[in-house]
Amino acid sequence: MSFRKHLVVATLLGCGAQLVFADTIQLKDTSSVTGKILAEKTDSLIVDVGFTVLQIPRTFVTSISKAATTAATDPAAAVLPAAATGQFYAATTKPATARDVSSLVKQIGEAVVQVKTAGGLGSGFFLNEDGYLITNFHVIEGETEISVEVYHQQNGQLDRETYKQVKIIAINKFHDLALLHIEDKRAPKFKFVTLGSADALNVGEGVFAIGSPLGLERTVTQGIVSTKTRQLEGNLYLQTSTQINPGNSGGPLFNLAGEVVGVTNMKITFGEGLGFAIPAELVKNFLDHRDAFAYSTDNPNTPFRYLEPPGRMKAQPTEK
Repeated sequence: MSFRKHLVVATLLGCGAQLVFADTIQLKDTSSVTGKILAEKTDSLIVDVGFTVLQIPRTFVTSISKAATTAATDPAAAVLPAAATGQFYAATTKPATARDVSSLVKQIGEAVVQVKTAGGLGSGFFLNEDGYLITNFHVIEGETEISVEVYHQQNGQLDRETYKQVKIIAINKFHDLALLHIEDKRAPKFKFVTLGSADALNVGEGVFAIGSPLGLERTVTQGIVSTKTRQLEGNLYLQTSTQINPGNSGGPLFNLAGEVVGVTNMKITFGEGLGFAIPAELVKNFLDHRDAFAYSTDNPNTPFRYLEPPGRMKAQPTEK
């Protein structure tokens, strides 16, 4: 396939899947390529178009239009609060500048909560100021009464507040995710986190978790990404040396920019430093398609509606 034909195929496929913060390269034949410019050489451009990486000679290029210039120069501008953007959650594909864990915990600690049920407890974190939060499905599985403990910062200290009007919005038992909502009318606007990218992580990169291991709320543990593609029971997980224990389930795993890159959900009990987290990309997919995973106990149109199996035909009574 010639370079020009290759460009046409790339352009057509690129139209079907838009890239976040994509750049546009205008070509001489009036076609264009949309993707992320990885490198600008004197004789060519290296462009990631999502499904492959192209090397475009400068002689083919008439102009370059770079999107999200402000976000590229100012990482903080790449993420706007969910309420400001009108989105259900805040997310970024470009991690902000790394900071020390101590300052990050002070900034985002309020967004991490403790989820309690009659059968036990776990952790969770807010996605937006309206009280929607993520936890693990196994934390609330089979439970009807759920409460959420939130730690509000007031006058330089954290005050614990328990909310008992909690509704299950959506569940995905296969990826061990649950979306909850605090429906208490007296609830204030909540602090929330930003979802980052697990794909952007490097093996050996520092991460940290905040949760309630064994009920010890607001415990911070730190480690590294051991591997990004650990396969367990058909699913891929982030493996981390960050200490994960019962009670951490459903809590956030942060990168050193303070973005959630995973949801902690399990560990190997007979080893140390062998914790696992659900990658942020799976979490975003679950949230983007939350209507398909909607949970309801009384809606006849819920996706989780199981019909009774057909029974044997009962013999009709004969008339005497």
